[in-house]
Amino acid sequence: MHNVTMIAGDGIGPEISEAVAKIIEAAGVKIKWEKVEAGAGVMDKYGTPLPEKVFESIRKNKVALKGPITTPVGSGFRSVNVAIRKELNLYANVRPLKVHAKNFAKDENIDMVVFRENTEGLYVGIEHYVGDEAAESIKIITRRASRKITERAFEYAVREDRKKVTAVHKANILKFSDGLFLEEARKVAEKYQKTNPEIKFDDKIVDNMCMQMVQYPEQYDVLVMPNLYGDIVSDLGAGLIGGLGLAPGMNLGDEIAVFEAVHGSAPDIAGQNKANPIALLFSSVLMLRHLGETEAADRIENAAALVLNKGEVLTEDLGGSASTDQITEAIISEL
Repeated sequence: MHNVTMIAGDGIGPEISEAVAKIIEAAGVKIKWEKVEAGAGVMDKYGTPLPEKVFESIRKNKVALKGPITTPVGSGFRSVNVAIRKELNLYANVRPLKVHAKNFAKDENIDMVVFRENTEGLYVGIEHYVGDEAAESIKIITRRASRKITERAFEYAVREDRKKVTAVHKANILKFSDGLFLEEARKVAEKYQKTNPEIKFDDKIVDNMCMQMVQYPEQYDVLVMPNLYGDIVSDLGAGLIGGLGLAPGMNLGDEIAVFEAVHGSAPDIAGQNKANPIALLFSSVLMLRHLGETEAADRIENAAALVLNKGEVLTEDLGGSASTDQITEAIISEL
């Protein structure tokens, strides 16, 4: 029995969280879900989108599955996602970009993993107005955080038998901040290549990296980069494999792991049984592997891939007309 925190989130979050829990149960994995509330929907109830009991639960269980949470644009509270990552020091945001269904992908050979530094850069949210005509945001890059995220990327490359790690940056322009990140990445690469010379290392300027991902995705493997670039590049990668509806994600610290779908809360279809649960399901596959439930993770991933490739039971965002319940049952049938 595994104890896991579940944060259903806003909008379609409760529907897809329920669907994923149902599939995991059908796969035979015993999980005791500790359900806690967070997001815009609990502001009136708690006076905050992120009650302290959320942190208490995650710290206790060490593992959480999180649905999408609404973040106001331009005003309102700061991102709950950013707050969770910062408070729990989940410094590595990891986004696997793997093709599960050839009919949705731009190139069936895509198999990359994006490691995004999760705690600093422009996302620290230190910004202010300068008079009425300007605003300033402060970008923070530290040696320690740059070193830790690159080490995490190399540890993954060694463990998973990956062939190359690419550091992504804009050090040609941002010579101090991105220059520091690149300097630390090169130091880490030099250290790991002494014991693992088979793993190649290179670096790419972020705008060129985006072009290379579209034109030659098969040439890239593990990508590591500062916060903002990781947010953008991983969404570009999601577009190459079929969209955010198929893209999983996880946030890792030294002891705690939070697994999440990276798409939004889609309030326009909330409660209508139209939501696609597959991104959160693939995130739960990552969670199951983290928990040591490798066989069940493989079975769920393969079952979902079969449903996608058959193309008979797909939600609207994937070009079909199936409901959340119908695609959930189709995946369970393939199990």
